[in-house]
Amino acid sequence: MSLIDLDILKQDTPAHKEKDLFAETDKRKAWEKEKLARCDFTKQVKILHRAGFYFISVWNKSVKGRTLIDIKADDNMIPFFATNMVELITDTIGDNLRNGTWAIVATPKRRHLTHNFASLIAQEIGTRLGIPFYDDCATARTRERVNAVFTANNIPKEQNIIVFDDFVTTGSTIKAMKQLLDTLGKTSVYFIGINNHCAS
Repeated sequence: MSLIDLDILKQDTPAHKEKDLFAETDKRKAWEKEKLARCDFTKQVKILHRAGFYFISVWNKSVKGRTLIDIKADDNMIPFFATNMVELITDTIGDNLRNGTWAIVATPKRRHLTHNFASLIAQEIGTRLGIPFYDDCATARTRERVNAVFTANNIPKEQNIIVFDDFVTTGSTIKAMKQLLDTLGKTSVYFIGINNHCAS
């Protein structure tokens, strides 16, 4: 057998075959996409207890439906969220919203600083409810969500504050908001779009 034949034989053995690294990466990407959190927008209003306090959500994550990433990227979802949240907030708080002591804020911006999904929804909710929206009420010291610490920034003068977040998973973000607003003597109530937690 010639040296050329030996080289061909070596290349055909499993130990010497070249791996297609991109094929493995593509498989992993496809698997990760299937695992992305989704929501089918079946209304399931819940009072949840997480991170030591209560909050209210409208929807739960689901097996099918749009991915949360796709939802956040779609500006048409802003009025959809706002319509459902206004209905829930009005049913929960009632006529007290009109007495001039309420305002609405969103949780701090971390990644999308100029076109922030939660802030845009909160602003729309405020407009529809006739209450002021305060942008950048708090700032996050880091991008970390677990054990988040927020700094007061544009705190409403109103005593009662509605805090809105588009999604909640661990509850760490809204817990940090509550800790901040409690230290400032504010009364706060928490409304969430999608509960992204499997145990709730």
